[in-house]
Amino acid sequence: MSSKIFFFDLDGTLLNKEKIITPATMEALRRFTEAGNHFCINTGRAIDSARAVYNGLGLDFKGSYLCGSNGTEIFSVDDEKYVYKTGIRLELVPKIMDLAAEYDMHCHTYNETHIVSRWNGECMDYYRRVIKTPLIVADDVMQYIVTPPSKMIAIELHDHEKQERFRMALQEMVGDELTLLYSNPYYMEIFPSIAGKGSAVKRLADYLGIPVENTLAAGDEQNDLSMIEAAGCGIAMINGTDVVKASADVVTKEDNNHDGLAEFILGAI
Repeated sequence: MSSKIFFFDLDGTLLNKEKIITPATMEALRRFTEAGNHFCINTGRAIDSARAVYNGLGLDFKGSYLCGSNGTEIFSVDDEKYVYKTGIRLELVPKIMDLAAEYDMHCHTYNETHIVSRWNGECMDYYRRVIKTPLIVADDVMQYIVTPPSKMIAIELHDHEKQERFRMALQEMVGDELTLLYSNPYYMEIFPSIAGKGSAVKRLADYLGIPVENTLAAGDEQNDLSMIEAAGCGIAMINGTDVVKASADVVTKEDNNHDGLAEFILGAI
C-alpha cells in the first residue's frame, strides 16, 4: 500500500497560539510517520525559517520535507538538500521595490541567509517578532541578491486600502508571471505563479511517487487555498477564513489551540 503525505500550514494550523505543537498532536504525528508516512510543513515562510521551526519544535520524523515561500522551495530534511527551487526574475526585484516606494509600502525579499530590504521600521519589527532571520538593510538590495529570490513580501499594518492600491498596480506591472495573495490581513506574498502551495503538493507527491488521493493538506488562510484544493483531502481549520472552509473537503471540529488536527492525522494512518 502506498504511503501518504500530510502537508501542514504552520500558524493557525499546526501551531497553537503559543507557536508550539501540543502533546496530543505531536503524538499523532509520531504515530503517522512511524507508520511509514511523510510529514511536510508547507508554509509561506522561507526554508531557513521553516527549518528553524522544525528544529526548534524538536521534530525528528523520518521522511520529512519542507515546502517554503509558498511552494517555490522544496527541501528534504533527511537529505539536507533542495529537491525543487524557483524564484522571481532578478530584473523584477528592483522594479517591485521602486513601485513599493512609490506607494509608500514596506517590501522586502530574501537571499539564502538574510532578509534583504531598503526599509526598516515598524513593519519589519512586526515581521521579525516571529521570523528571526537576520536582516540586511541597503539602498541597493541587488548587491546582496545573486540568485532569483524565492519570494517578496509587502507589509502594511494600518491601511489595507493602500496595500490594495499597491497590489493592483503591481498586478498590472507583472501580469500573470507573479502571484499576489494575502497570507494574513497584513502580509501580501509575491511569488512566481508556477509555484504556490498547491503546486508543491503535486510536485512533491510526484517526486515521491505518491498518488494525489494519498495526500492531505491542512490550513486556515488564503494562501492555503491552493494546497487544500490540490490535495486528495483538503482540511480547513475551524478557526480559518470562510473562503478556506468553503473550499475544503472537511472542517475540523476544534481549532488550532485544541488539537483540531489530531483526529485527522490519526485517521490517515
